[in-house]
Amino acid sequence: QMYLMESGGDSVQAGGSLRLSCAASGYPYRSNCMGWFRQGPGKEREGVASIYTRNGNTYYADSVKGRFTISQDNAKNMVHLKMNSVKPEDTAIYYCAANPIAQICDIWSHYNVWGQGTQVTVSS
Repeated sequence: QMYLMESGGDSVQAGGSLRLSCAASGYPYRSNCMGWFRQGPGKEREGVASIYTRNGNTYYADSVKGRFTISQDNAKNMVHLKMNSVKPEDTAIYYCAANPIAQICDIWSHYNVWGQGTQVTVSS
């Protein structure tokens, strides 16, 4: 079984930056697709960014395009989410997720391995 653990959540002022990290362990050791999701107060969970780890292709929700960057560290089996120019509406619990066998990584409903989440709070 694959396990995911997020870290890096914090409180930050609007306009600031934050980097979230996700460490993967267990089996399968690698996942084709790794993604970040978030669930804000009173909102449904939404896909934010994803990466196809075999070739590095990335996908972003329109709400974060140009501000967030997803990246992978294959040596450490980790995925990061760099968040720049954050806004109060970015406040949410951020979840790391995986779909080990998928070939397309922006079908958000297909992710089936989840971390526990990390809280990001953006103040104005």
